[in-house]
Amino acid sequence: MLILYSSLSVKSQVNKIRGLSRKIDLFSLRLRLTIGIGVVSALGNGSIAIWMSWKMQQILINSQKNHVEQIAARLPDDVKLYSEMIPLETGLQKAINNLTNTNSFLWVQKPNRQILAQSTKWHSLSDSTVAELMSKSEMPIKPEVYKIGQRYFVLYGGSLQVEGKVLGKLFIVQDMTHEQTMFLAMVQTLWIASILVIIVITLVIAYYVKFSLQPLRQLNQMTEVISAKDIAQAQLHLDHAPSEVKELAQTFNMLLSRLSQSWEQERQFVSNVSHELRTPLTIVHGYLQSVLRRQNNLTETQKEALETAASEAEHTISLLKNLLDLARADSGYLHFQIESCVLNDLVAEVVGMAKNYSERTIQVEVQASCIRAKVDYNRLKQVLLNLIDNAIKYSEPNTPIILKLNQQQNQATIQVCDRGYGIPLQHQSRIFERFYRVDEARNHTTGGSGLGLSIVKTLVEGMGGSVTVHSKLGEGSVFTVTLPI
Repeated sequence: MLILYSSLSVKSQVNKIRGLSRKIDLFSLRLRLTIGIGVVSALGNGSIAIWMSWKMQQILINSQKNHVEQIAARLPDDVKLYSEMIPLETGLQKAINNLTNTNSFLWVQKPNRQILAQSTKWHSLSDSTVAELMSKSEMPIKPEVYKIGQRYFVLYGGSLQVEGKVLGKLFIVQDMTHEQTMFLAMVQTLWIASILVIIVITLVIAYYVKFSLQPLRQLNQMTEVISAKDIAQAQLHLDHAPSEVKELAQTFNMLLSRLSQSWEQERQFVSNVSHELRTPLTIVHGYLQSVLRRQNNLTETQKEALETAASEAEHTISLLKNLLDLARADSGYLHFQIESCVLNDLVAEVVGMAKNYSERTIQVEVQASCIRAKVDYNRLKQVLLNLIDNAIKYSEPNTPIILKLNQQQNQATIQVCDRGYGIPLQHQSRIFERFYRVDEARNHTTGGSGLGLSIVKTLVEGMGGSVTVHSKLGEGSVFTVTLPI
């Protein structure tokens, strides 16, 4: 149980870390700016803290050294002054006692290491420490800092001359442990304060960067909702934004304007070409059908060629019709006659039409006897015929096509189901795009022109509905048309 609990705990922690990594974009401009400015601030504050620590250390050490030098310079004058009134050795001892304080210790010894005089009062130094210091025979002739044990001292050793006579060697020890301890505590406090300041500055910088990048996020949100339908009217405008962001928005507007013009020219071209070609092709198709009806004098080869030409002409006319419908929808000229219709009758009529040109089994499953919806009767028939035709092309001949008619609250749904090959998941989000084919190897005789499902989507959305697909490989596809009732 303990092992299981620990493994679950580790998994939960890993999931939390993964969730946090998803929320934080490691490549975002906001994170880069925050880290960059934060690092610069940390380096700046760190450099200042290091320089201040070093400078304060130098001031502390120099003050202690100056105090030792002042003692060394004053002692000969005091000894000379006292020697005029009392014996030299007594005056030397009195002068040393006068210059001794709680943190300093002085002594004078002869070359044979005999002590002439030494400080008799001290408080901060223990006897063992004094003995260890006095055992040193060599000390720097200029005050220097040494660490002995856990204490810090300024040591000095030089000759003591009074009226040109060398009395012996003078040793001065200044205990600066208390000052050094206070300095280290102050440096620690300074570093803690610096770290806190860096954290606060980083948080402030993060908020400021987030605030500064808000116009870019607004620009991104504006561009996300722009579609091909409203590209002509789309304009990006930011009131309170930096000049650079306003220039970027203006550049986007110019780009959108150029795209709109190009898109409009393309739609106009498709519409014009489709319109100009549809009439002559219809005439050609009519002549071909007329010749085929009078086929008494035609050979089998001629008959086959005319039937192929008629089939291709019919397919091309259908393609041009679809292109015209899409061009009108893009331009807003595709009109719908929306009225309340009984979907049961419409589905029955569509199934009858589909059975006339196909030998496939088409089944109808209806939930209620009368389901009404507000649709364009003819457009919805075109939608269902396209979906049934699509199901016939992409399923085996011996499998049935099923139409399901249901009503759910304020919506009516028509499902066209097949047991065909199925659509790969990576293609399902794109099958409603124009000229998109799951299998590019298919030609129009087997896979159509790639406009059927695009027409379906355009017509259904024009009637205020929606169309979706659910498919699994090897199990078939279900196209669901949802309409308002």
